Amino acid sequence: MDSYLLQTTTTQTNEEMIDELMKTYGQDVLQLVVQYVHNVTIAEDLTQEIFIKCYKALPTFQQQSSMKTWLWRIAINHAKDYMKSWYFKKVELVEQTYLQERPSYQTVESIVVQRDEDDALVHAVMQLPIKYREVIYLCYYEEQTMKEIADVLQINENTVKTRMRKGKQLLKKQLEEEFNG
Repeated sequence: MDSYLLQTTTTQTNEEMIDELMKTYGQDVLQLVVQYVHNVTIAEDLTQEIFIKCYKALPTFQQQSSMKTWLWRIAINHAKDYMKSWYFKKVELVEQTYLQERPSYQTVESIVVQRDEDDALVHAVMQLPIKYREVIYLCYYEEQTMKEIADVLQINENTVKTRMRKGKQLLKKQLEEEFNG
């Protein structure tokens, strides 16, 4: 995909390029953003904003990295900016508190049936601090190499390895507590 885009940048219009990016990476970007904001509806809105940003920034793309890495940087930065926003800190926090206070009418049996190892793992990953969650997500869900993760996050490769190791330790501890406690 990237080589195709890079070879055709002179003949393709920006509209065609962004359309190709959306078709190729749209679902991946959405899943990446969901990992940050934990809300599919908000992630869908942010994903649209990300592709608008990409469209506007296409003329400045200098091909120093792959198109996918460039897109991932924009997506991660946009998601982090959203998480720093007043809306996320104030409105989302109030909504989460309200939802947690509502009584649950599920039976114990239905809760046990719903919970399997995959759900526990996803939940545990989502509970990790963002710096560990993002390296685990990019490595295991996006199947990126340590170097690619370092490029996307704009950090040292050794930092990626350290965060990966610490993230796995935290995951192991969380899962042991959940299954043993």
